[in-house]
Order: sequence, then structure tokens, then C-alpha cells
Amino acid sequence: MVRVKICGITTAADAQAAVDAGANLLGFNFYPKSPRHIEEDQAAEIRRKLPKRVKAVGIFVNWLPADVIALASSLRLDSVQLHGDEPPETVAEIAPEYDLAFAFLFDAAHTGQYGGSGCATDWDVARRASAKHRIILAGGLKVENVAAAVRIVRPYGIDVASGVESRPGKKDRGLMREFIQAVRRAERK
Repeated sequence: MVRVKICGITTAADAQAAVDAGANLLGFNFYPKSPRHIEEDQAAEIRRKLPKRVKAVGIFVNWLPADVIALASSLRLDSVQLHGDEPPETVAEIAPEYDLAFAFLFDAAHTGQYGGSGCATDWDVARRASAKHRIILAGGLKVENVAAAVRIVRPYGIDVASGVESRPGKKDRGLMREFIQAVRRAERK
């Protein structure tokens, strides 16, 4: 089963809508410059209400390892996503070893932004990587192209933020439902 992460959750209503739509993971963005930024107390309130089957992921951009570990522990996050310019040494402080990362996120680079840009990543590179590694595909995914992305890349997971929003930081209930349904249909083919 392809895991679907709805990233950039900023409200309890959006979190519930994502859960109702069938999301496997919810992403909480702790990067202050993001339009999807969430404060720790808001994330804690939402986290407490999540069903056990839905995993909580913290998104961090260039944080100190000790701060990532502390917040992840405080919020009981299931995993963390390092989405900045973190060197292997930083990753090694957070995980036992850099090579043991659970999965590799493929997202499009956009000058001055750390994800959520709506720009597509290179599916061919991601497809080749998914043959040997657990890949989570992000970047420019939306209802119209996610089925093709699943069929071509064969990722472990799909990560979407702007592709299911009515505006930055505000999720669209219908788009989330349609997006996840498109992923499930593609899996069956």
C-alpha cells in the first residue's frame, strides 16, 4: 500500500478531514517561514486527537538536532522529516546512522523555499531510486497527476501539501478525498 501523507496541517478541522479522507500520515511543519507553519501548542492539540493508525510527522528545516529530538519527544511524533540543508552529521545525531534513514523524500528544489512550492520533481530519477530504496514522492502532485506518479515511480509513499489546498495552509476536503482515491485506484492497476 502506498502511504499518503497530507503535509502542512495547520488546523484540527483540516487534520480531521485528512483522516476522514484516508490519509496515513499527517505532516506538521515547524519551519517559521512556511505558509503552513504550525506552533508547537497547536500541533500538540491536534496530535492528541489523532487515531493511532494515523502517524504524525514533524517537518524541520535546519534545526539543531537536540531541538528536533526534544520537540519530537514532547509531541510524541512518529517520525521526523529533515527538509533543509542538514548535513549527514546532523542526521546521524537524530538517527543512529545516516544510511539507516527510513525513507528518502524526493521533492522539487525551488530557490528560497523548502518544499510546498507546487513544482514537480524528476519522476525518472525518483523511479530509479525507488528500485533500491524506500522513496516518498513529493513535489507538484495533485489529483490530475498522482495516479501517473504512482504507476511510474512506484513509491513507498506520496507526500502532498499545496496540491490539496484551496489556499496556502488551508486544505480542501474534496481535493484531499479525490487525491487519496486517485492513489488507491492507481495501486489497483
